[in-house]
Parts: sequence; C-alpha cells; structure tokens
Amino acid sequence: MTGEMPVAADDDGDGTSWKNNDSVTPAGHLARLGLAVALAGILLGWLAAHTDLFFADGLRYIAQARALDRGTFSEGLRNAVDHPVYPLAVAAVHRLTGGDSPEAWQRAAQLASIAAALLLVVPLYLLARDLFGDRPALPACLLFYAVPLTGHVFADTLSESTFLLFWAWGLWGALRFLEAGERGWLPLVVLGSGLAYLSRPEGLLLPAALATTLVLCPRWVAGGMRGRRPLLGLAAVVLGAAVVVGPYAALRGGLGTKPSIARLLGTAPRSDAHAVERQRPLDPRQTGLKTAALAAKAVVKAVTEAVSWPLVPLALIGLCGVRPHGPSARGWTLLAVIGAASVLALMRLHATGGYCSPRHALILALILIPAATAGLIGTLDRLVDELARRGWLALGPACAGAKAAALSTALLGLAVVFAPQSLAPVNEGLQGYKEAGRWLSAGAGAGDGLVVDVTGWSQFYAQRPGGYTFENLAAASSDPGARWVVVREAHLIGPWTYCKQLDALVAGRAPVHVFAGKTGRHPTRVLVFDRQPPIAGRPEPLPGSVRR
Repeated sequence: MTGEMPVAADDDGDGTSWKNNDSVTPAGHLARLGLAVALAGILLGWLAAHTDLFFADGLRYIAQARALDRGTFSEGLRNAVDHPVYPLAVAAVHRLTGGDSPEAWQRAAQLASIAAALLLVVPLYLLARDLFGDRPALPACLLFYAVPLTGHVFADTLSESTFLLFWAWGLWGALRFLEAGERGWLPLVVLGSGLAYLSRPEGLLLPAALATTLVLCPRWVAGGMRGRRPLLGLAAVVLGAAVVVGPYAALRGGLGTKPSIARLLGTAPRSDAHAVERQRPLDPRQTGLKTAALAAKAVVKAVTEAVSWPLVPLALIGLCGVRPHGPSARGWTLLAVIGAASVLALMRLHATGGYCSPRHALILALILIPAATAGLIGTLDRLVDELARRGWLALGPACAGAKAAALSTALLGLAVVFAPQSLAPVNEGLQGYKEAGRWLSAGAGAGDGLVVDVTGWSQFYAQRPGGYTFENLAAASSDPGARWVVVREAHLIGPWTYCKQLDALVAGRAPVHVFAGKTGRHPTRVLVFDRQPPIAGRPEPLPGSVRR
C-alpha cells in the first residue's frame, strides 16, 4: 500500500474502490480523533455561548429532565411525550453543574447535547473509515460538524446528538457483523439501537433494516456463514431489541406516543389542514399525486439542507465510486435499506403531518457527508493525476503533496462557504422572547395573571404559569386570569387558525412593550400585551423597552 487513495483500482479486493485502510497507524488514528474532537468542541462551545434562544422542543426535554430530577417518574417516563435518555442526560449534567434558574437548566441541556456530539466523533470516524477508507475519515468528521445544520442542532437543547451517538455505534456494529459474520458484534447492534430508540423512536429502524438485509441475502444466510448462524444472529437481534425496548414500550403502551409516530404507522389520521406543525395550510382540493410530489420535494430540500448544497453532488460522486461485492455488498445493502426506508418515512411524515425538517434527515447525512468527502478526494485526485499525465506535475512525492494540498485548499474553501451560517447564533433573532420573560419576572408582580405565550419561551424565563398552547388557545379569551400575551408579529398576521385567535385575544390593543432582542441579521420583534387595565403602583418599564 502506498498510502494514496486509489481512483479506479480496487486495491484490497473488497469491491470498494475508495478504501485503503493500511495508511494510518493506531497512534495516527488517535491523533486524528483528538483533532476532530478538539475542533468540534471549539465550534460547539462557540455556538453554545452565542445562542440567542434554544429551540422550543427543548422546553419539553428540560421539563422532563426536571421531573426525573425530582424523582417524579410518572411525569418523567410514563406520561412524557419524548423518550427518556436525553432528559436523563440533562438531569445528570444538571446534578454536576447545579443551579435552578432557567439559564442553569438551559446550560445543562446544551452541555448534555454537546457531550454526546463530541462522543459521536468516534463512531462517525469508524463508519467513514470502514465505508470509504483512511483518507476520507478525518475530513468527513470535520465536514459533518462544519455544515451549518449539524453544529446548530448539536449546540441546542435537542436529542439528535444523543440519538445519533447510539445509532452510529449500532450501525457500525451491524456493518462489522455483515462484513465478518461474527455474532460477537450483535450485542453492539442491540445495545446501540436500543439506546437510540430510548432516545428517539426512529432507533427501531436499525434492527428492522438489519433483519431486512438478512432476508435479502439468502445465499449468505443459507451457507455463507456455516448454516444456521445468520438465522441465530437474526433471532438474537430481534430478541435483544425486544428485551431493551419491550419494558419501556409496555410502560408507555406503545412504541411511541408522539402524534407523528401514530400518523406514520397509520394508527391516527393525518393532521388538520391548519395544524400548527404544517409548513403550510393543506389545500382541501389537493390530490394524492400532488401530495406525493410535495412530500418528495420537501424530502429533497430537507436532505439538501442537512448535507449542505455543495456536498450533495460530491456525495453522488462518492457513492458512484463504490463498487461493492462479497462481504462489502451486504453492508451496502443495509445502507440502501436504511436510505430507502428513511426517504419513504420522511415522505409519509410530510404527507400525513405536513412537515419534514432537515433535522429528520440526519440519519442520511451520517452516510452522505462521508460519501461527499470520498467524492471530493476522488475528484481532486483525478485532477492531479491528469495534470501529472500531461507533464505539468512530477510523479512521486510531488504528486502526493499536490493531492494533499488540493484537499486542504478545498476543505478550507468549504469552511469559508459554511462559516457565515455555521457561526451564526443559534436560533438567531429570537432573543426578544428571553428579554420578555425577564421583564415579566422583574417588572410584573408575582401572581399577577397568567402569561399566554404559545411558544412557552417567555414563561420559561419568567418562571411564570401559563398553560395555554396552540391546541387550547381558544379558551384563553374567556379566562379572566390570562393577562399577559407574548407574541411575535408573524403570529398575529399569518394564515393559521392560532394567528386569528391571538389577534382576537389582544383585541386591537397596542403592545405595552416591544423587545427586538440582540441586533442581528434576523431580528424578531416580540410584543407584550396587557389584557387588563394598568394597576396603580406597577413598576416602571425596564430600560430599553418600547412603548407604543
């Protein structure tokens, strides 16, 4: 082996033209992993420190973590919407960091997410190395964290990094099992997929995909692994998954309680035409064909944003460079099953619920970004080889150096392209909700009426009672205790039912305060309305507030 990634030849005979796994020593792999973890840590630390506001789903995770921290397991496990591993991690980190303020719980949730994201570097590196070889492994890890979406999700108060950590370990174990035929890899599959499921319900996709792959490889099952061993392996995966998943599913009364899971499985009807989760209202005249077309378009958009537009064509090049056969073919069959199932599930998610976000495409990004890295390296190598063939470059060390320089330059160029979005504050422009919550906490007396904020953010930072969400907002208009209404301008003028309800709730009143948050590229004006006459002796508005 020369240490250079082959372009057209299959050096190791496994059918994967990119692979060459003899070029880096064990110490070199450790150094690469350390570099990837350090750079990812710097990026995620920067983003955590520059967070305008955490994503609204984090409110549920933090509430669940608080319940678990109090020992209220009925609220934290049985009746919670979300699966428990990430909230348990948040509660554990909070025990270490302390504090009971909203900011303390936000910090604990972000640190739990970042810790899982940094641990994810190891299985991601192993996956990229097994699929595409030594050379793409490190740059694949760097690009995975550099794309705008990944860093923002991992620095937020979301469960994706925890899910992907266990999913990636389980996937790597499944690929090792299919490659070597050794059942010793199956416990890693069972544990990884089980913990992934206990983080998010889509963790069950991995054992289902592995079982499907074994069905699609009948010759290997029949004789390639000495008779019954593959069938025993399949039984071990199914039984192991049942042991890990069964108690929790029995406790919850099903595989998942989120409405999206019920719609995906066909046990619940599609969401209402004006449901809040829909990306746009459903046209009642929309045909099934148009529904499918819109779903396919949404999935393509989600995948493109998850992978990033410069890497999508490179991912196609990287996948075209793989020519699997023998043991490698089984692993790529598994990846094809996972990819097809993911795309179909995302299309159904959009068709039944009206939404599909880039966050839902991170399973695909886990494979497509390493593929894009392999495609980038292959393309640059071909270019350098062509220059050498024309006599513009010397062969030997000079050619190898040119390939390394070309790759470094390309990675630097991609970093520059990604930087404006990758380094932008998390959920930029929504700081006004936090400022409104702090004003309610400091400027309005305790017990002075309920806060109506369908996002829940201002209530969280104010530590004030609310209780009204998108689903029960209509009841707020007849509640004499619902005094403060916190809303952004778009929620008063949009086409959704809740927009009309919020507009009726403030009934033409002028806002008593307007908060725009930090100055940024996308400042959002957050309005605070008082539904009752002013009370004598009320504290003066905080400095910087705007009265209209």
